[in-house]
This record gives sequence, C-alpha cells and structure tokens, in this order.
Amino acid sequence: MLTMYGIKNCDTIKKARKYLDANGVAYQFHDYRADGLEADLLQRFSDTLGWEALLNTRGTTWRKLDEATRSAVDNAAAAQQLMLAQPAMIKRPLLCRADGSMLLGFNETAYASFIVEKS
Repeated sequence: MLTMYGIKNCDTIKKARKYLDANGVAYQFHDYRADGLEADLLQRFSDTLGWEALLNTRGTTWRKLDEATRSAVDNAAAAQQLMLAQPAMIKRPLLCRADGSMLLGFNETAYASFIVEKS
C-alpha cells in the first residue's frame, strides 16, 4: 500500500492524486494539517531523503519567514523543528511504500516507475 503525505489544497498534491486515481493505484492520503505529523515520522523521512531535500525553500511559507529564522536553519535539528511547527515547509507530495522507499515531488514518469517497482 502506498501512502501520500502532503496538504490537500496543494496544487501539486492535486495533480499527483489525480494521476494515481486515473491509473487505479490504491493509496492512503495523509494530510499534515488534518492528520498531524509525528517527530519520529519526520525523522524517518529525513533519514531517507535528507533534510535539505525535504525543506521547501521555494514556497510561500519559507519566503514569509524573517531572515534570521531562515539563516538559523542550517542543520537537521533546526530544519526538523521548523517543519514540525509548519508542515507546509515540507516539499510535497511525498509518496511512501510499505517497504520504506520514498519518492519526493511529482513527475508522471517517476511515479510510473515507482509504482511498477512495488509490484
């Protein structure tokens, strides 16, 4: 079973969900805002993908931070603390398989490969 992590009103999440639905792929959706985010889950994401990959520094939430806050995010602990406080800071979507493998972002070709690999 696949689990998609993200925020339901994100345009990229909507595209990714539409792709999975159109291709008949079963998945569970975990909305960070509605379902929450546990520190141990974020740690697992960070261990697998790296905190730099997870932290969305191109989004509105990041740009709204003051310079001192952005400058202080220079290590895994600081980044994880920020992402736990503001889950919109996490790049999305994050697609996870039961075996622990993960795919960050949405690209139809990458999704097709990731889905086939699970079979």
